[in-house]
Amino acid sequence: MNDQKSETTMKKIILFTAVLFLVTSCKQQNKSQIESQIITYQKQANELTTKISDLQTQLEEQKAAENNHKALRISVETETVKPTLFKHYFEASAEIQCVHEAYISSEISGQIVAIPVKEGDYVKKGLLLARLETDVIESSIREVKTSLALAKFTYEKQKSLWSKHIGSELQYLQARTQMESLQNKLDGLESQYDKSFIKAPINGYIDIIDQKVGELAAPGIRLFHIVNLDSMYVNAQISEAYLPTVHPGDWVDISVPTYPDINLHEKIYRIGKVINDKNRTFKVQFNIKNSKELLKPNMLTTLNIMDYSNPDALVAPSFTIREGLDGYYLYVVEKDKGAFVASRRIVKIGKSYNGMTEIKEGLKPGEVIVTKGFNDVSNGVLLDINN
Repeated sequence: MNDQKSETTMKKIILFTAVLFLVTSCKQQNKSQIESQIITYQKQANELTTKISDLQTQLEEQKAAENNHKALRISVETETVKPTLFKHYFEASAEIQCVHEAYISSEISGQIVAIPVKEGDYVKKGLLLARLETDVIESSIREVKTSLALAKFTYEKQKSLWSKHIGSELQYLQARTQMESLQNKLDGLESQYDKSFIKAPINGYIDIIDQKVGELAAPGIRLFHIVNLDSMYVNAQISEAYLPTVHPGDWVDISVPTYPDINLHEKIYRIGKVINDKNRTFKVQFNIKNSKELLKPNMLTTLNIMDYSNPDALVAPSFTIREGLDGYYLYVVEKDKGAFVASRRIVKIGKSYNGMTEIKEGLKPGEVIVTKGFNDVSNGVLLDINN
């Protein structure tokens, strides 16, 4: 119907042109000349109409041939298999811990009389954190010092007399023993006095203060929790199945879900020597710098650990590999009498990672596999390659 309309329209255009020309020329020509020209133009219009019809027929024949050609072939895209570096990784969860961290309690019992710091403060090693009541200890120290002074004087006198063989050896030994006993007692009291001043054992932030002024400090009862964020441990528990493929010094990618922009590339610092008998895992540890102090204790991280590498692997997109009753297969492009034909190829696969699968057996370098349109492909069908 469209072809007939086109033909009619073309005829009208030609006739309109001819008539227009005749109207213009009729002023200068006689009737016979006009009739003669009309006959000539009609012949030309008929010839043009015939040529247009022939061209339309040829166009329809070409379209029909192309449709028949496409109907006989499956349109696909392909890829040439080449040896390439293939790496396989597995993921593991890990947890961050401080390298330097301190839970501080008093070494002696005593009432807390001062806490000159507050939570969140950064303290240097040796800074005073808390002071216990020392009145009793100071009184005892003064008393012992007085007794010790007398004991030292007595000892020196007895020593001098004994050197001149005056007096008895027993008196000399008693004087020395008394002096040494008081000296030891003084040392103990001074040590106890020093322990009444609780100081920071490391540089770091005071994260928690567990007791208040006026409360009783005692050994084993936590007073402070100090954390140093300069360097951190990343600890992971890995299945013992990976023990043969994970080694100290291996490079591992570490991501932090809390901070998507933080992606670390670190060496394994240490591997545990014992397998956990409850969950059959071993410890993998990293020692990382935390210069911006963004990482915090107990923060979760994800490890991406390489456990396999092949520098000359043959790989194929994982989605092109199907599984049948006779094993895994994909479609390879072969030539048959000048045409491209799909060939169903059984393959032995290896590890898969990031959408690619290693082909252990069944493919050779340089072979071409179907990567798009393979859902419509079957063994032996003709292919129309559209790469």
